[in-house]
Amino acid sequence: MQRSNSELWLALLTIFLVTLAYGLVAALTQAIPAASGLFGHAIGILGFILMLLTEILYSLRKQARTGRWGRMASWLKFHIYTGLVGPYLVLLHTSWQFNGLAGALTLLTVIIVASGLVGRYIYTAVPRTVDGAVVESDELMRQGQAAEAKLQERLQSSPEIAGLLSGLIAAPVGPAGSNPALVLERSFQDWKYRRQWQQVRRGLPPGARAQAAQLEALQMRRRELLRQLQSLAAARRLLSLWHAIHLPIGVVLFSTAFIHVAAVLYLAAGLH
Repeated sequence: MQRSNSELWLALLTIFLVTLAYGLVAALTQAIPAASGLFGHAIGILGFILMLLTEILYSLRKQARTGRWGRMASWLKFHIYTGLVGPYLVLLHTSWQFNGLAGALTLLTVIIVASGLVGRYIYTAVPRTVDGAVVESDELMRQGQAAEAKLQERLQSSPEIAGLLSGLIAAPVGPAGSNPALVLERSFQDWKYRRQWQQVRRGLPPGARAQAAQLEALQMRRRELLRQLQSLAAARRLLSLWHAIHLPIGVVLFSTAFIHVAAVLYLAAGLH
């Protein structure tokens, strides 16, 4: 299943707009918005709510055994979006003061966001259906065989170009004998591989470049399936390890956040 990065772009757009609003408030008041002010409170509350939604809703959806509440892929996008925008709002809420409990909360927030981005990268290495179910090795093998058949059919119909591209077609998927590296280094390896294709295409006659582009698309699909098949077990192990680290950090983060909120309410009520 091909995945887009639409949730990342939407989160970046939201962060940009929030930053503009933050800068406008700072310009009008000629001061950094205070955490205790109206704007500071508003973005802090909104950020905390988004972080709660990040932690709760996606977990609840994973427990559902039917697609009644929507596709897992859509919930993951929502999870990533709120997981980026919410912490950014909380960061702005601090007024760039990182002392005491607020400082610890900010540090934990940065760690959990960084951990979430790592988790997303590992998660996307595990092939899934649109409903979030893992595609098992038998299905990957079947898809890989179909992709191989399409590629060979196209190569036989264009023998001259096939000869020029034979080195690229036979190139290894990634680091040999290192399944975790197939997961962690896949983006870098794909970038290098695409660069090699671009260099070879530039040396082809103009009429052959379109055929080479079609072969590249088929080869990239075949290569992706082969890598997923080779690294499926390693990706699952890495994802389990990530969960074992990420979830306790999340528990500590939200425990600290609730203590912070309770302390703020206590002081605001004049109970001290």
